[in-house]
Amino acid sequence: MDDIRVGTGYDVHAFADDRPCVLGGVTVPHERGLQGHSDADVLSHAIGDALLGAAALGDIGIHFPDNESRYRGISSLVLLQRIVDALGESGYTVSNVDATVVAERPKLSPFVPLMRRRIGKALGLPEDRVSIKATTSERLGFTGREEGIAAHAVVLIRSDGGG
Repeated sequence: MDDIRVGTGYDVHAFADDRPCVLGGVTVPHERGLQGHSDADVLSHAIGDALLGAAALGDIGIHFPDNESRYRGISSLVLLQRIVDALGESGYTVSNVDATVVAERPKLSPFVPLMRRRIGKALGLPEDRVSIKATTSERLGFTGREEGIAAHAVVLIRSDGGG
């Protein structure tokens, strides 16, 4: 019988000047990007934390510390691929992802199909197993004031060997 596990992830990044806005591996046109040590892809980070949590492997900060120069500016899709490798070493594969980005702006719907493809490729999943949604916070809180972007993710992983 399969060993099935669920993980959740949440991440937040503040807006920053002079940086690209990268979400789900896609550079989204916007006047500000996100602050962070890597490419600050808040969506990929939430998914990565969900995956690591599902396998009880810690969190993204443990695996990719922000005080290590080798991770400065790294693509978060590369980090997702490394997380998938770690899951594989623990006997797990990713089954599906459901994620939500919370931002007043930029408007993300035109970019969601490409985000799904890129995240799916990084995770070794077909596009129909990657759900990405975008919503606003109705002008409430830090996302509503356009101070940053948040993302939530839920993942399902499985192991055929009882991992």
